Amino acid sequence: MGLLQEKDREYIRDLFSKLTNPVKLIYFTQEIECQYCRETHQILDELSELSDKVNLKVYNFVTDKEMAEKYNVDKIPATVIEGTKDYGIRYYGIPSGYEFSSVLEDIVDVSKGDSGLSEESRQLLKEITSPLRLQVFVTPTCPYCPKAVRLAHKIAIENEFVTADMVEATEFPHLSMRYNVRGVPRTMIGEDYPIEGALPENAFVQKIVASYKQMNQ
Repeated sequence: MGLLQEKDREYIRDLFSKLTNPVKLIYFTQEIECQYCRETHQILDELSELSDKVNLKVYNFVTDKEMAEKYNVDKIPATVIEGTKDYGIRYYGIPSGYEFSSVLEDIVDVSKGDSGLSEESRQLLKEITSPLRLQVFVTPTCPYCPKAVRLAHKIAIENEFVTADMVEATEFPHLSMRYNVRGVPRTMIGEDYPIEGALPENAFVQKIVASYKQMNQ
């Protein structure tokens, strides 16, 4: 039995009919000792069936070590959304609940190869000229989390030095403890600079660029 209802399938088919370039869903899994790997695989499989421009590639996290290293994937379940190139978009954990919409919108953006950010944000982000990792901690029931995830992923599309991870907080409790996640969304800029809550685009980008400058002083 599929996870997606027929009305959802119709909506997604219509959304995907507007895709321009092909999109690859690159999924890293290990069925043993991975609580939501099977369900995540099923979600991605059903999505890939709804457009010939969306293709799913599945790798074993342990036996396909070279691919995991290529994409810098360090935990599972992990999903990379890749277009004509790897834009640095990562999902760690099952993209369920409110985060399912983030996946759909990311696929559209990646297909276009355009972040959709404002010109002001695009100019600000040019100041990031070395690798930067963003980690957005979320839960599936958080209605404000997709805004932070989407902005982080748009920034990754816009700037080749940025990698942006969605991290499902309850699936990775050790990371939630490490980064003192007491509420979501919580976005970590590098290791030491957090953003609490979902900020408007301009404030979010400004905070990330300012934190990046502090890190590189």
